[in-house]
Amino acid sequence: MAGSGKAHLRDPGDVLMRAEDLVVEFPISRGRVVNAVSGVSLDVKQGETLGLVGESGCGKSTTAKCLIQLPPPTSGTVSYHGTELTSLDDEALRKARTDLQMIFQDPISSLNPRRKIGDVVAEPLRVWGPRDSAEQTGLVDAMLEAVGIDPDVARDKRPHEFSGGQCQRISIARALVLNPQVIICDEPVSALDVSVQAQILNMLEDLKSEYGLTLVFIAHDLAVVKNISDRVAVMYLGKLCEVSESNDLYASPAHPYTELLLGSSPVPDPSSEVDITMVEEGDVPSPIDPPSGCRFRTRCAYATERCAQEEPMMREVSQDHFVACHHPLVSVAETAEVSA
Repeated sequence: MAGSGKAHLRDPGDVLMRAEDLVVEFPISRGRVVNAVSGVSLDVKQGETLGLVGESGCGKSTTAKCLIQLPPPTSGTVSYHGTELTSLDDEALRKARTDLQMIFQDPISSLNPRRKIGDVVAEPLRVWGPRDSAEQTGLVDAMLEAVGIDPDVARDKRPHEFSGGQCQRISIARALVLNPQVIICDEPVSALDVSVQAQILNMLEDLKSEYGLTLVFIAHDLAVVKNISDRVAVMYLGKLCEVSESNDLYASPAHPYTELLLGSSPVPDPSSEVDITMVEEGDVPSPIDPPSGCRFRTRCAYATERCAQEEPMMREVSQDHFVACHHPLVSVAETAEVSA
């Protein structure tokens, strides 16, 4: 579904990072483009965790990378502490990025296999300082210890000598070594075992509290997002469709797509009944040629002619709960009650 609008954005003075009208297009052939992100606006407060969820290919990772200008958006603005990142020159942007770090999805391939762990974690310090090697070693050891890795054991080893969970811990240590304010977590636990996922998530929560971090957390697993996020934004085909406080969104989804995502999550109970009514309609449209109006209408049971003609705008349906839908589930439920 997904629509446009900025009703969900908070006062600029209250937020640490704010993106408005982000558009990312990737050219392919014959003048055609992939509409990866189409008019996304979001914000995050100091010390807050914003969860970003949606199907594969909906634009979550591209949106997150735009926040640190990797790559810069085709159009739109990103401000951090009131500074417009999209207008900075290369040198100023490099300095700003010391406050904005990223944990990549694949913990193995994000580490240089030919370099020792001590050098991998120390690399940001060799660019930005301190220059003293003993001080660098001390900071590297402190970060490795903070993420549960023994620096004496790990310092001279290489990534292939560690498990996926250990490599992710090392990646987090590298992201923390410059003492950033914001960390973009691009599905940091999707490639890990469930028990290791819990360890990494608990560690991120502890580090967030200890270092005063602000997180943008991307994931497919809605249970993971619920437990770690203060606010959740749901994406579909390059657009935002719902934004809400975490518990409220999971308790009362207002968007048909959000309801579909929640209903698709497996319940770890063999005796539970499977809801066979929760069936998605049709295939995901192509981002090269997205549907007119509401992008979710081709799969939505509540779609009407208005959905094909008019793009829904983000609006508030309850306190701090916003949805871009012509027929939010609250309205659908009320209509059903009246009809009965």
